[in-house]
Amino acid sequence: MMTVVKKPMIVARPTNTTGDLSLLDNIRPATLDKIEKSVIALYASDDGVTADNVTMQAIAKQANVSLQTLYKYFGDKNTLIYVILDRVLSRLAARMIDHLSGIDSVKDRLRKTLWVMFDFVDHNPEAVLFFSTAIPVSHYQHIAIYENKDLMEAFLHVLSDGQQRGELNQKVSLKTLLDVFMGFITRLGLMHVLRQSRKPMTDDFDNLFDILWRAISQDDLTSKGNLSGMH
Repeated sequence: MMTVVKKPMIVARPTNTTGDLSLLDNIRPATLDKIEKSVIALYASDDGVTADNVTMQAIAKQANVSLQTLYKYFGDKNTLIYVILDRVLSRLAARMIDHLSGIDSVKDRLRKTLWVMFDFVDHNPEAVLFFSTAIPVSHYQHIAIYENKDLMEAFLHVLSDGQQRGELNQKVSLKTLLDVFMGFITRLGLMHVLRQSRKPMTDDFDNLFDILWRAISQDDLTSKGNLSGMH
C-alpha cells in the first residue's frame, strides 16, 4: 500500500525571481489572502484586462493595500505572481496527497487524482484562468510546488507503479505517461472554464475517466492487439 509522508506546505522562494521573501512571515494572513484574491481576479477578468497590463499599481488598488506594502513584501511583480501561484498550488497539493493516502489500486488512485483536479476546476475557475495567463507554460517548472518532492513522488508513484504492475502502458516512458495524463487534465479544465460551462466537470467524471483509462491502460492495448491478430 502506498504511504505518503505529510509535511507542511510552505511558500518557497521562486527560483527565477529577484524578490526577497524574508519578510513574508510578518505579513498579516488576511492581507496576503486579500492580495491573492485580487491578483487572481485581475488575471481572470474579462473587462479588457490583459496579463501585460496587470501592474503592481493595479494589484494594490484592487487589494486596497498600499503600493509600498507590495514592494516591501514581494519586491517585484514576478515574485508576487509566483508566490500567489505557489499558495494556490500548495493547497491543491495538500488535498491531493491527503486523498491518495492509503489507496493501493492504481486505477483507484488515478480516479481520485482526476476527481480532485476536476473538483478544483469546478470550484476555482478564476484560478484556472490565472494559471493560463499569468505565467508562460515554459516557466511552470520554476514554481516551488513542482519541485516538491512529496507531491511529485506521490503522483509519479501512481504511474510508475502502474507500469511496473503491467496495468499502465509500458511502451512509453514514465515522463510521456505523465505528460499525457496532465495534458488531458489541463486541456479539459481550461476549455471547460473558457466555454463557461454550467455543468460541473465532476458530473461527467465516469465517462471522462473511462476515456483516460482506455488511453493509458495496458489492458486496452492488449485487447487492441488481440483484435488486430484476429484479422
